[in-house]
Amino acid sequence: MHPVTEQSDSGLMDLLRESGALGVSDLATAMQVTATAIRQRLSRLMAEGLIERELAKAARGRPSHRYRLTDKGIRQSGSNFADLAIALWQEIRQIKDPEVRTGLLRRIAQTMASAYGGQIAGQTTVERMESVKQLLADRKVPFVVDTSGKLPVLTALACPYPELAEQDRGICAVEKMMFTEMLGTRVQLTECRLDGASTCCRFQTN
Repeated sequence: MHPVTEQSDSGLMDLLRESGALGVSDLATAMQVTATAIRQRLSRLMAEGLIERELAKAARGRPSHRYRLTDKGIRQSGSNFADLAIALWQEIRQIKDPEVRTGLLRRIAQTMASAYGGQIAGQTTVERMESVKQLLADRKVPFVVDTSGKLPVLTALACPYPELAEQDRGICAVEKMMFTEMLGTRVQLTECRLDGASTCCRFQTN
């Protein structure tokens, strides 16, 4: 997507986050563009599941449509979770008891896997890996599935948690446990950038 388009979409989503449901004319006036341009952006964002349309009944005349952010759109619009995640991760690192820390990390992984679980489809491990890859791609986290070897491998092309991973590799353990839950089969972290690997983390089934 063109950077200008992304910026325009972000501005539209910010307006909806701040003002609630708005009509096309309201958005066009606020953003100083044509109604046609607004409709094109709305169609694109609705296709991505970020915006939904609702019917607004008027006292007189024809009813009109208003647009609001979906739950997915709210999560992606104006979110500033990075600082919170780093602060929480630093607190987790301060836990001295390894059993308590490992148990907490496992519960975090299970909670994340549960949140994503309904979006994972497929009967085979490869099919589920492909589903995981698409789920993460929707969140701008690129992964690939390699089936050239005896066992399928899920490889990150970019670290999903770069600032956390630089602090310690515990986040890699969380990711491994999360993928084990999501794929329904045990996975191993076979390569990691923190160990000098040329790629980011590679997760292989046993």
